[in-house]
Amino acid sequence: MSDYLNFSLEGKVALVTGASYGIGYAIASAYAKSGAKIVFCDIKQEFVDKGLASYKADGIDAKGYVCDVTNEEMVQDMVKKIEAEVGVIDILVNNAGIIKRIPMCDMTADEFRQVIDVDLNAPFIVAKAVIPSMVKKGHGKIINICSMMSELGRETVSAYAAAKGGLKMLTRNICSEYGADNIQCNGIGPGYIATPQTAPLREKQADGSRHPFDQFICGRTPAGRWLQAEELTGPAVFLASDASNAVNGHILYVDGGILAYIGKQP
Repeated sequence: MSDYLNFSLEGKVALVTGASYGIGYAIASAYAKSGAKIVFCDIKQEFVDKGLASYKADGIDAKGYVCDVTNEEMVQDMVKKIEAEVGVIDILVNNAGIIKRIPMCDMTADEFRQVIDVDLNAPFIVAKAVIPSMVKKGHGKIINICSMMSELGRETVSAYAAAKGGLKMLTRNICSEYGADNIQCNGIGPGYIATPQTAPLREKQADGSRHPFDQFICGRTPAGRWLQAEELTGPAVFLASDASNAVNGHILYVDGGILAYIGKQP
């Protein structure tokens, strides 16, 4: 098969951070179905155990590690273990992240730093740990989970928007610095995803009406609905495969059209 049409991940080792559940789990599961060996990490053993149980139930042989991705020493140790126990990492998905919805003037500098540390510093730390072996192997794929907040601002998310905007530029800089080593670094910018965490925002109100935020998102999205985590998997497989070898430094927004839409006239 021509590499231009090769979407297989057969034999590749994929590390997805924060992939015990949610978007990371959906992406890692899709990679497994495309032939990749899955390794993931989370910050607590209980999360890793929960993820391992879910992968096993889905027939996926995944390997999990406890790791604080903001801790450079822990990340370096984890990558060394993965290389020794599974193999050199071919695909990295920087998925782990947090958000604090706090008005800017009510947010402390420490709270701001925490979001920046997890959402921007950690992808730098993990990418830095895997790139040298990718260079030696002669190829590598890095996919950063960006956000629509890489492009747009919104009230109460100043730290998150700053971090995700920075992650967009880190993505482009990794492309610039390591493209000649056959490493492609791209981003995925999810829209609003229906997950257990967003379920309260989609519940019917006591009077039977839709939650105001649910109305806002569906009205602001040309698709007219929340997206499913599984809808990110096709783009994620593409960016991890040889089919995307000429795609580098790109942010692929999987948002149902929000960024293309000014919104309905009142």
